[in-house]
Amino acid sequence: MSVHIVALGSECPGGVGPGDETTGAGQIQGGLLWSYLGHGARELDPNSVTPSRHPLNPAFMEYQSRVFGDVRVMVRDCPSWDILDSDWASVRSVLEQADIVVIKYSVNDKLAFQQVRNVYAPRLCPLLRHWGVPVILVAVGARLNDEGPPCTCPLCASDWSSCVPHSEGLQLSRDLGATYLELPSLNNFFVGRYFGSVLEYFMIQCLKQKAKERPDKRRGHRFNEPRPPHLDQPARLPPVRVEESSFSQDLQWLLERGVQFADVAFYAGDSGKELGWAHGSILCAVSPYFRLLLVGRQAWERPVSRCTCRDRDGPHSLLSTWDGGIDDLPRADGHPPGHLSRLVVKDPLLCLCLWETLMFLYRGAWEWEYLEEAIAEKLKNPLAVAQLMDRIRSFVGREKAHRDTPTPRSQQGPLTLGSLFNSPLYSDVIFMVQASVLQAMAVLVCAEMYQVKRLQHLCEVCVCAYLQSMPSRELASTGISVIRLLKRAKCHNADQLYVWLLHFIANNYLIFSHKPDFLELSDEEREQVERLRWPSRGYLQELSEYQQRRRQIRKSRCSIM
Repeated sequence: MSVHIVALGSECPGGVGPGDETTGAGQIQGGLLWSYLGHGARELDPNSVTPSRHPLNPAFMEYQSRVFGDVRVMVRDCPSWDILDSDWASVRSVLEQADIVVIKYSVNDKLAFQQVRNVYAPRLCPLLRHWGVPVILVAVGARLNDEGPPCTCPLCASDWSSCVPHSEGLQLSRDLGATYLELPSLNNFFVGRYFGSVLEYFMIQCLKQKAKERPDKRRGHRFNEPRPPHLDQPARLPPVRVEESSFSQDLQWLLERGVQFADVAFYAGDSGKELGWAHGSILCAVSPYFRLLLVGRQAWERPVSRCTCRDRDGPHSLLSTWDGGIDDLPRADGHPPGHLSRLVVKDPLLCLCLWETLMFLYRGAWEWEYLEEAIAEKLKNPLAVAQLMDRIRSFVGREKAHRDTPTPRSQQGPLTLGSLFNSPLYSDVIFMVQASVLQAMAVLVCAEMYQVKRLQHLCEVCVCAYLQSMPSRELASTGISVIRLLKRAKCHNADQLYVWLLHFIANNYLIFSHKPDFLELSDEEREQVERLRWPSRGYLQELSEYQQRRRQIRKSRCSIM
């Protein structure tokens, strides 16, 4: 099998390479891809004085090598961008055959970079995205002012303007959908371990895709022919579990212990005794009767000293507002001052079972059987129970015909209180969270601070889903530091996210191991990542032994022949 790589652009300032000629053999042999291929790189015609050229487009110089033992790599390199203007059709035909596209530029040649960004990149973007070819954008060279922020004084502003900043290169990679790399120099470390690891990753993916598309040819292994090692699939990422909603229980707790937030007080109609407290927003969200009684037909209309709801079958009043005026009365100890809505309970049955009725409303107004049992235990009179149940149905908004009809599970529970959220009438807090991992982490920090575990788990799921949806080339070029996300997850007790990120780093070891922040891992974390890494060290060792055996067999065959 073979891999075709097309390289565009020059890694040298001004397009001048180590040799005398702009497109001579010296530039190619001192370039990025030739340095990566090493001693195995050779031209198609070693006896030729000039570099080998592509037959359809002489601007592309051709050379080849072998990787992974028996995989042939064909490189077509074009240092000049002018060919896109003079012969676009032949350039397109060469790009159509590419498995991987490498675009190079020098960070000290800002004029050439701007020409690529403004003129040539818009022409390449639609084709590269349509073909789905992986693209690697490589910035070569050390900037003149990498020590700190750019200076604006007249003496060094010219030097700064000649360098391409990191942000502009990263933005070009996003426009192209490319993996962005920066190489300070073309030495063996940066070319072999940094650029080489990313290039090999895409070559492996390319070979896998070609193996799927190739028709199955069953060939028996020759005698003593070594079998290639089997590469297992990466381990499955651990699940991030979200605990079930405790919405009903939280509202029940609010009714029992959240008196300091209450803004509605109930009083007995005959004695004026205080019966209990509640929260107007919850009552209005559940019951249209309370909505009309507390809010009125418009938000600024609050009914005073009048009954706003009567049974259709008779003149009986259930509730009315306070008859003593609109001024707030002194509140009991422990209640903060503020506007208080006072309601008079005129129905004696509702006075006796007000707590059970409020509990029923706070739990979502769907547990009718439990409400009827609680009322029957307290009243001990079936006729009174039936009358009170009908009255509760009237102000909850349920018709009497629905008394024996069970409520579907999909419409039970917190969904009944859905109007409590996303409503300008009852809400006073707005959360604005966009699709960014960093904002999800900020919400996670707040959730951990206030011990809202379920919200914390939902933020963990959001971060995991975002990272898992990123393609490999975007993951390699993203500005989001996964290592620092790991540190923040550990700092804020996001245990599930911490374990998931460790496995995620291990599954993408070739991408993260060559990033600078990989050194920020602790010894324990690095040991765990090395233990879970994919591909494993054992596989790489087996691959090396397999390649060595293949070379020995080829040498022995040559000696026999």
